[in-house]
Amino acid sequence: MGLRAILHLCLHAAVPALLAWLFWRPRFGRAWLLMLLGWVIDLDHLLADPIYAPDRCSIGFHPLHTAPAAIVYAGLLLPRRTRLFGIGLLLHLALDAIDCAWMRCGG
Repeated sequence: MGLRAILHLCLHAAVPALLAWLFWRPRFGRAWLLMLLGWVIDLDHLLADPIYAPDRCSIGFHPLHTAPAAIVYAGLLLPRRTRLFGIGLLLHLALDAIDCAWMRCGG
């Protein structure tokens, strides 16, 4: 596994932790866990062959990494009960998009 892939995975844990610490400090653990649940959308990687391809952009390739899915995730921001989960899903997509841009730049 290359440096880009390792950094990408670390950011998927660190960025939600940072947001939870900055904005939901009294409920840090709960907020972080709910945002980490955004990783559930990576289950769509199981539909691909190969399941993991380090140089493949997830955005637009996997069904849970598409614009229609992002619209559904944005809808989760409206109810308070699902807001942190929605943030986690959208954050996951944003981090994957950054990784795709990094790949295109030769990173």
